[in-house]
Amino acid sequence: MEIHERKPVVYECQNEQEVVTQVKQLETQGILQDDMYVLTHEKHRTKRIADDTNTNTIGVKEQGLGTSIANFFSKKGDELRNQMEEIGLSKEEASIYEEKLDRGIILLLVTTEIPDARDMQLQNYHSL
Repeated sequence: MEIHERKPVVYECQNEQEVVTQVKQLETQGILQDDMYVLTHEKHRTKRIADDTNTNTIGVKEQGLGTSIANFFSKKGDELRNQMEEIGLSKEEASIYEEKLDRGIILLLVTTEIPDARDMQLQNYHSL
């Protein structure tokens, strides 16, 4: 049950402070916290960071009940790859990012279009 039709933008963060900084920067670009998802290798760390940054975790709503039940019986790596695929990444991308999660990287996934700097400048120019 893939609810996101476009591929998410993925930010790789080394620590929680980088996640906080990136979330704030995205908010200044008009990105809603509802469109931001945090993913780490450990569920408790993912939940803590998502709570601290008012972002989301990839749950039943994003995955669908079938995938969530399958993940209950899956190995951790399989579960993480399934979550990333359900939110819009390819199998290959999910495998690459899962290896990075193994090394402690925190992923911030954005499921809405992010305006680039030129779009923001034009938008700001026209709004004067």
